[in-house]
Amino acid sequence: MSACTPTRHDDPHRKEHSHEPHSPPSPRPRGPRLTGTDVSASIAVFLIALPLSLGIALATGAPLQAGLVAAAVGGVVVGRLGGAPLQVSGPAAGLTVVTAELIQRYGWRTTCAITVLAGLAQLGLGLLRVARTALAVSPAIVHGMLAGIGVTIAVAQLHIVLGGTPHSSVLLNLRDLPAQLARVQTAALSVSALTLCLLLAWPRLPGRAGRLLRVVPAPLVAVTGATTSAALLGFGLPKVDLPSWSSHALAGFPEGPALGLIAAVLTITLVCSVQSLLGAVAVDKMVAARPALSGRVRRADLDRELLGQGAANVVSGTLGGLPVAGVAVRSTANVNAGAVSRNSTMLHGVLVVIAALLMVPILELIPLASLAALVMAVGIQMVSLHHIRTVTRHREVLVYAVTTVGVVFLGVLEGVALGIGMAVAVALHRLTRTRITHHEKEGVHHVHVRGQLTFLAVPRLSRTLHLVPQGAHAVVELDGSFMDHAAYESLQDWQSTQTAHGGTVELVGRRTGVRIGEPTGPAGLHPDGGTTAPDSSGCRCHPWTPWRNHQCAIPESGGPAQRNDAETTTARAPEDTEHTEPSGLTAKSDALGAPGTPGTPGATVEAPAPPSSPRAPDATTPTANQLARGISAFQRNTAPLVRSELARLAREGQQPSQLFLTCADSRLVTSMITSSGPGDLFVVRNVGNLVPPPGEESGDDSVAAAIEYAVDVLRVRSITVCGHSGCGAMQALLAADQDTAQTPLRRWLRYGAPSVARMADGSRPAARLAGRAAADTVEQLCLTNVIQQLEHLRAHDSVSRALRAGELELELHGMYFHVGEAQAYLLSEVHEGEVFDHVGVADLTA
Repeated sequence: MSACTPTRHDDPHRKEHSHEPHSPPSPRPRGPRLTGTDVSASIAVFLIALPLSLGIALATGAPLQAGLVAAAVGGVVVGRLGGAPLQVSGPAAGLTVVTAELIQRYGWRTTCAITVLAGLAQLGLGLLRVARTALAVSPAIVHGMLAGIGVTIAVAQLHIVLGGTPHSSVLLNLRDLPAQLARVQTAALSVSALTLCLLLAWPRLPGRAGRLLRVVPAPLVAVTGATTSAALLGFGLPKVDLPSWSSHALAGFPEGPALGLIAAVLTITLVCSVQSLLGAVAVDKMVAARPALSGRVRRADLDRELLGQGAANVVSGTLGGLPVAGVAVRSTANVNAGAVSRNSTMLHGVLVVIAALLMVPILELIPLASLAALVMAVGIQMVSLHHIRTVTRHREVLVYAVTTVGVVFLGVLEGVALGIGMAVAVALHRLTRTRITHHEKEGVHHVHVRGQLTFLAVPRLSRTLHLVPQGAHAVVELDGSFMDHAAYESLQDWQSTQTAHGGTVELVGRRTGVRIGEPTGPAGLHPDGGTTAPDSSGCRCHPWTPWRNHQCAIPESGGPAQRNDAETTTARAPEDTEHTEPSGLTAKSDALGAPGTPGTPGATVEAPAPPSSPRAPDATTPTANQLARGISAFQRNTAPLVRSELARLAREGQQPSQLFLTCADSRLVTSMITSSGPGDLFVVRNVGNLVPPPGEESGDDSVAAAIEYAVDVLRVRSITVCGHSGCGAMQALLAADQDTAQTPLRRWLRYGAPSVARMADGSRPAARLAGRAAADTVEQLCLTNVIQQLEHLRAHDSVSRALRAGELELELHGMYFHVGEAQAYLLSEVHEGEVFDHVGVADLTA
């Protein structure tokens, strides 16, 4: 049973729930109750969805009511059946080009039938549980598709903004753009310009008044302002025309060539599914990044989300609505507004239905030029500079560019197909492109292989290896992650020939210390495909193995005969060997020499334990070399990655936002448990994470000086006191003997005496861990100590002054890290409560 699982005996405040004998238990609620945050979020999403739905319908050439139908169905049906509770679905800008092409080619009623068939296809895919497969599509293709659609939308809507009528082709729109600029309508351009200005300026309103006004969504403000201005100025512009619902066109029997209809159904299915599933993943990340939640939100079930999207498209197409997909703008607004359940999404759909029935006279006042400007802005935003930088950094800009250009000039399906083909070509190019270089330095021949070693690279590898003279010393660095059998055979044959002529070969992996073979002897790649053991100065460990208290080399616990025997035994069983730690304990090693890896199959060979008498470390012992190896690994692997950031910090100085005060325990890696990097934390560590209270005679000023410097000079906004499980200082406090000599450690631990007194005070509630009582007295003292040290912290002049002034918005936090569970807990209420709550995985990684 997990230590975090509360039991009936752990919680003295547990309430017993009972019911009368022979009476049924009280029914449990079937779903989450409607909360105030869900209501406010639904209103915010509704105010955004209403103008966007009309604008997207206008851009596709569909009846304007079709956008309202899709928004209502997306909210109610997907909100109830979908697997992403906070994702909002409706008519999406990403489907504008596809839908417009279908309407031009097949007509509106057949387009509705295609939407129904696409929904059925999505239901089939959902039942087959293949939703995760859609995530295999390269993000560069998805971003390129959206960018191409955005360009197409922006160019088409620009004609309406200028007072004209767009064509169905991007090339025609671009060709007629100069003529349209020559006959621009001032009224339409003025209304569109006002819409764009309000849309851009509203989220940037400064001050407290701006924060209050920004509660109203910018799209609603932009359209309302433009509509009001057009009415006051008497502009005679085309406006929204919503025909009677009695004449609303529903889906009809699909008419057209079978292959064309199948291609259309596949296109709608692909675009809707990929956009919705990627949106669901993005919503999960946004939910995880929220600072606090009034209720837990479950992660998206992608197969259920695909089923919900399919059902919504069936209903929307049947009722004469646009295709439905998850939409980013409304989903972002829903999450940021604090929604906690699917009720917000469903309620927004209900509000759209009410507006479509009761607000028709108001909606018909909106100028089409204002809606066109709104949709044009959405199209421009779909060409994301962040996405371009991301694909450039990952060397996929060619895939992105080909997909974008293909969507703009050929169509969505054709552009995506071109993008997939380019992605496959790039992947094959990377797989087959291997750089092999050779140079000589100080009599040693270095061969560097960068990339994957496949049979295609064997001719170049062979030519380069034969540049090394026979009998010379060679170092071959394999900077890749894959080697097939042909490359292995070629490398092995060359190595055997080289060593037969008296030469030496050293095979080195890409990470510092990862060696394949003896650096000074002929044994390298073993005939059975394994590798010989490293020498006593080598290290063949994964980057994470230093966390396992490992030692990379076999300690010299005996004479040469003993060491040779151990090395020979290791060579015979390369897949599973054991080497002895300095403490005499044995640790298993995997094929790369990673100690501590459980469950590795194979024979187990135990090297003799070192002698009990201590021996001074020399240059060949792990103790002497471990620091140098770590520094060398940093200089080679990590320093190139962080050098630019550290150079910036060196120029600008440190500007941390948090003071992190924790224990000096070696198991607490602050950067790991807080996901922080250089310049993020100002860290103070001491035995027991103690904060000496100010004003004591012969007190310790080092912690007080760090607090003063952090608050008054660095102006940190947060101070965290972090304790941990199994703290040796807390154990020493519990076992303290008054007669023990007052050593420096004993004198320091006197600052923890108030924590012991606080724990013994029966009038105070005991500190609890995620709703359960502490596992033992040591854990109880560890939790209590965090609370007590926070009180000491508040007594310091710098902290108390900052808390009273309120200028820094300084916050104090208590934290507890359970080492054995790798679980972090935060003190829920520093001033009143004494309960440490869970910090979930999403909270730590956000």
